[in-house]
Amino acid sequence: MAVLVALLAALVVAPAGAPSATGDDALGRDLSAVLAAPAFAGADIGLVVRRADTGEVLFDRQGDRRRQPASNGKLLTGALALDRLGPEHRFRTTVESPARRVGPVLTGDLYLRGGGDPTMLAADYDALAAHLAHAGIRLVRGRLVADDTYFDDVRLGLGWAWDDEPYYYNAQISALTIAPDTDYDAGSVIVRVTPGAAGAAPTVEVEPPNTYVTVRSTATTGAAGGPTTLVVDREHGGNTITVTGSIPAGRSPVTEYMAVWEPTGLAAAVFRDALRRHGVHVVGGTATGATPPGAAVLAERRSMPVRELMLPFMKLSNNMHAEALVKEAGRAAGGAGSWPAGLARLRAAIAGLGVDPARTAVVDGSGLSRMDQVSPAQLAELLLAARDRPWFPDFHASLPVAGVADRAVGGTLRNRMRDTAAEGRVRAKTGTLTGVSALSGYVTAADGTELVFAMVSNQTLTSAKPLEDAVAIRLAQYAGAADRRQPVAVPEPRSAGMDGTAGADGTEVELECSWRKAC
Repeated sequence: MAVLVALLAALVVAPAGAPSATGDDALGRDLSAVLAAPAFAGADIGLVVRRADTGEVLFDRQGDRRRQPASNGKLLTGALALDRLGPEHRFRTTVESPARRVGPVLTGDLYLRGGGDPTMLAADYDALAAHLAHAGIRLVRGRLVADDTYFDDVRLGLGWAWDDEPYYYNAQISALTIAPDTDYDAGSVIVRVTPGAAGAAPTVEVEPPNTYVTVRSTATTGAAGGPTTLVVDREHGGNTITVTGSIPAGRSPVTEYMAVWEPTGLAAAVFRDALRRHGVHVVGGTATGATPPGAAVLAERRSMPVRELMLPFMKLSNNMHAEALVKEAGRAAGGAGSWPAGLARLRAAIAGLGVDPARTAVVDGSGLSRMDQVSPAQLAELLLAARDRPWFPDFHASLPVAGVADRAVGGTLRNRMRDTAAEGRVRAKTGTLTGVSALSGYVTAADGTELVFAMVSNQTLTSAKPLEDAVAIRLAQYAGAADRRQPVAVPEPRSAGMDGTAGADGTEVELECSWRKAC
């Protein structure tokens, strides 16, 4: 795992001048020693540890200071979704028409109406098309109209980085969208580059296949064993994807996930192709607009319930799920499908969980924005209060589990803390942006005590993951009244990466990406 080195036989208290920390004897001293690692001098690190049963504070270092939470902000959104939408809530996508039907002919427009579902796949649009064909519809004497008005038309969150705009973890939010695989990275496509013979052009494929995205490739196939220098990008303001550089002959295909510009159009294009495959011909072109009142529902698809959606959302830290849930919360309350309406409900939800919304700043659901501000103490309070809610089993099950290789269980922690006391006993949400790292959740300690912890680091110059791991491991070793000092490792500095990709071991690096498929 290459994260912890130089075991200390004798620990020392944090050096003079270090930020103050309070905590119970052996545990407090050990955690203070970890947080005093020289590699993180000058960083702003907050950590709160509490007993889950009594709420007793076992350790607190600057827990009240607000910091950028990165994807720890999804803890708030997850609580919002379960508390205000409910575990059984589902998204709905429909095909409707106000037109009169004469035998196999619809005499007007056909509407594809989005309901905010971020889990729609090409197969789901195919099933909708197949339903129309099975019902005997063969000709639409009108247009295909894509209706994304269930949500507003604000596609990107407040404060999101402009240079992340082409990438799947920063995709545009639409009520009518499509994901390229069962991780449900809505609003994106997979670009797969397969080498040919040396000197020949590689093959470039897009998933799902569509005519909405154009690929412009100047890439070449290099000699076997050579370097891979491929760069896949998308031109701003459109859907031309460029592929440049070289891929060596004989190597496995390279895949990149790219956000599309206006995902409504991609969903409509994929659905139109599905209609054609099933023998349903649409005479007119494709347009956008609102479905008229009173239109007949010809086919529909309901998503998995929120309790199931929580798994890919939280385990894989899916940013687009977070934003769809926030907008859906606003719409479901009778308001707009917008960030302002949804975040108003989020503030009400966290207030009911003991978090004063006036002491937080939350402008999106994923934590992508640099404008989000939450303290470790507030995260710990939310985690404690969630235990008393009827939806807590779904919330708890959604969190990544340390060291469990199955990514449907271990998620973003699957390669961390393996073969340590924390393996299988830490359930926590990760979070990463450049200079920001977070880990907050639950620990089953050595004596069976359930602990809640929240750790948020800002202004870090190297990856804080080793620091978080050392803290979580020590919490897993906690023995209550019998607790004694433990050998604690000094975290080794490790580059946080500067390219927005995940590290070789699959952990999140730099940007708040949901999951880097190439790692």
